[in-house]
Amino acid sequence: MAALEKEIATLPKHIAQIEKTLESHIRRLDADRAALAANQRDRKKLDGDNQLHNQKISKLREQMAGAKTNEHYKAFQNEIDFIEKEIRKADDRILELMTESEALDGNVKKADAALAEEKKSVEAEKKQARERTAADQAQLDALRAERTTAVAGLPRATASTYERIKKKWNGVAIAEVEAGRCTACQLMLRPQYFQEVRKGDQLMTCENCGRFLYYNPPIQVEDAAKAV
Repeated sequence: MAALEKEIATLPKHIAQIEKTLESHIRRLDADRAALAANQRDRKKLDGDNQLHNQKISKLREQMAGAKTNEHYKAFQNEIDFIEKEIRKADDRILELMTESEALDGNVKKADAALAEEKKSVEAEKKQARERTAADQAQLDALRAERTTAVAGLPRATASTYERIKKKWNGVAIAEVEAGRCTACQLMLRPQYFQEVRKGDQLMTCENCGRFLYYNPPIQVEDAAKAV
């Protein structure tokens, strides 16, 4: 019962952990998508700026054609040169963004495909965990019913002592005796006490740890051969 209760309590934590891992992957994918969207916005803005720059150059050239003096002509030309330099800088940045975009786009596609597979795996694992929990719960319910029946058949004092020992030692109220030693606390029993435990005609507890003791006599090879 204790093992089943522990497993039932652990399974929701396991589900929460795999969901947490999945959420971190989703956030990472969202960040990649956001980076790709920002890249595309920057390229679109630079393209738009270059269109405005080209329109401005066209107007400047028209105005330059009507320049009355060399100074005016040179002023128009200097402004055109400056704008063309800005266009070249924007073009260089656009090329950089396009290169970055290819890598970002590849990352998003790979992460998207991996996430889809991971979601399937997580759902399958969650289903398995739910089924395991249901099976454990059914087995636990059956054991609790069996325990209730067993406890009802015990003397009240014995059941009370058992519960007290069980609480003291984290659910383990009995221990086997092997070679005259309590296997729980490793204390050697007194010879006469050991003989009483071997008889098995009364409930006896370890004089050190207080657990109920039981003794399984070793099986002789000859007896085992006869049984076969």
